[in-house]
Amino acid sequence: MSAQPARAVRAAHTASTITVYQAYAPALGLAAARDGRFPAAWKRERMTWIKPSFLWMMYRCGWATKAGQETVLAVEITREGFDRALAGACLSHFEPRTHVDRAAWRDALSRSAARVQWDPERDLHLNPLPYRSLQLGLSGPVSRAYADTWTVSIRDVTPLAREIHALLRSGRPDAARALLPAETPYPAGPLPHLGA
Repeated sequence: MSAQPARAVRAAHTASTITVYQAYAPALGLAAARDGRFPAAWKRERMTWIKPSFLWMMYRCGWATKAGQETVLAVEITREGFDRALAGACLSHFEPRTHVDRAAWRDALSRSAARVQWDPERDLHLNPLPYRSLQLGLSGPVSRAYADTWTVSIRDVTPLAREIHALLRSGRPDAARALLPAETPYPAGPLPHLGA
């Protein structure tokens, strides 16, 4: 297997869309999947974090077992919206190699409605890998655009998460791996403002 870049966006994507994952309590998640859009109860003024990595989402929600995260959604959004958010995003923490100084980082952070964290990618057993995947936080107008303009479809992938987890627990990692969504490098281009 070829070496992975230290930081990269890997995702299921088409020519016009990218799939990201979120987990919610059933009352919200099931309504969103049923209607194919986020309900009025979805708080558009709060920061929301989207994850292109299915396995990182599984790590975060404990295979859909953590309280308030029992429903896992695959949200297909426009690449145009995702790319716009990435272009205007700021790292959620200061990095000397990326920012001129702390003041410059604070200024960029104050002007950005999108935040990026690079978290260790996870293997099938949710152990950390030596390369990182993107988490993208959206707030304010970008969060509202995500919910109301960029969203193309919302699917409940909780049954898939549970099936993969059950196969793992029964000692069938190859069968579990075969069910994982196909995630390939996303053509985001260089992202120097995000340390990638």
